[in-house]
Amino acid sequence: MNEPVVVGVDGSESAEHAVDWAAAEALRRRRPLRIVHAVENWPYRTPLFMPSDTVDRLAHISGRVVEMAERRARRHAPELEISTVRETGETFTILTRQSEDAFELVLGNRGRGGFASLLLGSTSLRMAAWSPVPVVIVREEAVEDGDVVVGLDLGKDEKATLDFAFDAAAVRGARLRVVHAWPLYVYAPFAEPGYVSDEDAIEAELREQVTGVLAPWRTRYPQVEVVERLPRTHPVPALAEASRDAALLVAGARERGRHAPRLGPVAHGAVHHAHCPVTVVPR
Repeated sequence: MNEPVVVGVDGSESAEHAVDWAAAEALRRRRPLRIVHAVENWPYRTPLFMPSDTVDRLAHISGRVVEMAERRARRHAPELEISTVRETGETFTILTRQSEDAFELVLGNRGRGGFASLLLGSTSLRMAAWSPVPVVIVREEAVEDGDVVVGLDLGKDEKATLDFAFDAAAVRGARLRVVHAWPLYVYAPFAEPGYVSDEDAIEAELREQVTGVLAPWRTRYPQVEVVERLPRTHPVPALAEASRDAALLVAGARERGRHAPRLGPVAHGAVHHAHCPVTVVPR
C-alpha cells in the first residue's frame, strides 16, 4: 500500500476539488497522498523579458499553492500521510515523473488559463491520454455515496478496467453498474428484402456474453452488488447519462503503440461529458 495517490495542483478552484477527492481517496485506500505543483516558467526563460524579481515571485506563489493544498487535505484527513513536491518545468513532464510510482493520478477538470468555455483542460486531457497509471479527472459535482459505473467493451481486453472498477466499488461499499451500450445500426441498402432485426434476441445474446465476462470478478468480489445495463445507444451518451448520480465512472483507454495516445473515442467522450469523476485506466 505504499503507492501514493498523487494529485496535481495549480491554485485553481478545480484543483481544490481534486485535492478534496484525492484526500478522501487516499484515506479510503490507506495510501499516502502526494501533492505536486509544477511551476511553468517558460515565459521567463529569455533574460530580456524576465523581471528582476521573477524567480522569487514564482517561488512564493508556488509555495502558497502547495501550502494551501496541504492545509486543505489535512482539514479533510488530519491523520493522512502527506508529502509535497514543487518542481520547475513543463507540467506534463513533472506530473508524469511524479506519478510513475503512483496508484493513480488525480486532476481537476480545468486548471488556470485557457478558455473558460472548454469542458476539459489541456493538461487533464493530455495526462488521461498518455499516463501509464490510472488518471482521475474530478468535477465539482462529485458525490460520495453513488454507484461506481464502468463501461464494458466486449471486443476488447477489459481486465485492467474491471480490476479497477470492482476494487473501487469494494473499497466504497458501493454498487457497481456495468454498462455495455450497443447502438443497432440497420443499413437498409444492404439488408435483404423483408429483413427485420430481432433486437430482443441480440440483447439476450449480449447479456449472456456480459455475464460470462463478469463471472471471474463476481467470484473474486462477492460483496459487490453488480447490475448490468445494456442500453441501445452509443456508449458516450449512455455513460454520460449513467454518470449523473454516480460516485465514479471508470473507462478503459485503448491499447496503442508507445508513441500514440491511448485515449480512444469512448474514453475521450466520457471525460468530456461525464457528470462525476472519471477514471481512465490504461490497458
